[in-house]
Amino acid sequence: MKKILLSLGAAFLLAAGAQAQVSYGIKAGLNLGKISFSEDLSDEYKDAEKMNPSFYVTGFADIPVAPSFSIQPGISLQGKGSKFKVSEGGDSGSQSTNVMSIEIPVNAVYSIPAGPGSVFLGAGPYVGYAVSGKYKWEANIGGEKESDDAKIDFSGDDKDMNAFDAGINFLAGYKLANGFLINAGYGLGLSNLTPKNDADVKSSHRVLSFGIGFQF
Repeated sequence: MKKILLSLGAAFLLAAGAQAQVSYGIKAGLNLGKISFSEDLSDEYKDAEKMNPSFYVTGFADIPVAPSFSIQPGISLQGKGSKFKVSEGGDSGSQSTNVMSIEIPVNAVYSIPAGPGSVFLGAGPYVGYAVSGKYKWEANIGGEKESDDAKIDFSGDDKDMNAFDAGINFLAGYKLANGFLINAGYGLGLSNLTPKNDADVKSSHRVLSFGIGFQF
């Protein structure tokens, strides 16, 4: 599956290179991830849920198809996951789920001239595949600190999580005339991350992102 994703990304970029007025760019920044569940969480569980910080790096091609409108295929390394943190008295504990995925987004982007640059808005689908993952636990009980971690298993009959992911990206930002850009985005996962051998509760990624980049 990883080879398929990489091949698709390369095909997008090669196809883009054959077009006129195509430009390329790179962007990177902060991801704040959560994992959404199909069943409502208890109030106590909701209060414990926090945004899990990670990062992303994306390379993309910008292919103009009409005035102020372009298609941006790309390939991206995305950190996702979730975090829960509780505290009571002097004791505290946290559990985080960290997933690193390779994704291929294809966004439709509309640009609006504004000042020395342009505002851009976009949306589009993405497909991804998890290449690594880890659970991590930390606790401070009675002044004693403990921690542990374990790899997330994405294969086999007893896997912890489905590796395949797909969903919709939403993005917005501002690009200066020299190519420097500031952007924000939201990734809405639509694939179920919960394996069939697990509970009936479905889960999916949610990611809020902020970053900077440059379009050549």
